[in-house]
Amino acid sequence: MNPENWRTYLVTQESLSEGRRTTEIVEAAIDGGIDVVQLREKDTDARWRYELGRELRERTAEADVALLVNDRVDIAQAIDADGVHLGQSDLPVAVARELLGPDAVIGCSTSTVEEALEAEDAGADYLGVGAIYGTDSKKDVPEEKDGTGLELISEITEAVSIPVIGIGGITAANAAPVLEAGATGVAVISEITAAEDPAAATSDLEAATEEVVDDE
Repeated sequence: MNPENWRTYLVTQESLSEGRRTTEIVEAAIDGGIDVVQLREKDTDARWRYELGRELRERTAEADVALLVNDRVDIAQAIDADGVHLGQSDLPVAVARELLGPDAVIGCSTSTVEEALEAEDAGADYLGVGAIYGTDSKKDVPEEKDGTGLELISEITEAVSIPVIGIGGITAANAAPVLEAGATGVAVISEITAAEDPAAATSDLEAATEEVVDDE
């Protein structure tokens, strides 16, 4: 599982899925060509996420799609996920690496060049950078509604050598500038999860990113 090859990245959140189960959204995203799925599901308990994670692990493994767990190293271990994605208030990257081993994929959310460099030095495999265009998906971080802009992607990609995934308000219509600014891929929540046809939304996002790659 190489983050350098990830173009489209789904972060799950069943509360935004218009009444559908996360498993249904993930299956549709797999059909649409998603590269990686992050089990997020904020505001749910650990047991619920564990049970959901077991289902997602089975489906993603069959499709050869990477599965990461947001925040919870213990759940990642329990469901044999490919790795974790950590925020600035979670376990340090180096500690997660010690617990999960050298083969696990470890991502880290960053919003400054300093944080990005620290995460890279600690052994992160990729960075999640944003919110690029702003987002309403993270209710606990209201300041992200305004977004950080594409300049942050450029600044961070110039400073680090590991892959960068842009996140925050990204759609098929505005994904291309994120990659053109230096990101290797884009992560979304609502663009796929809240879509009437999640498989088609994933395909559209994949096409938007591939167009940039083909032009390079």
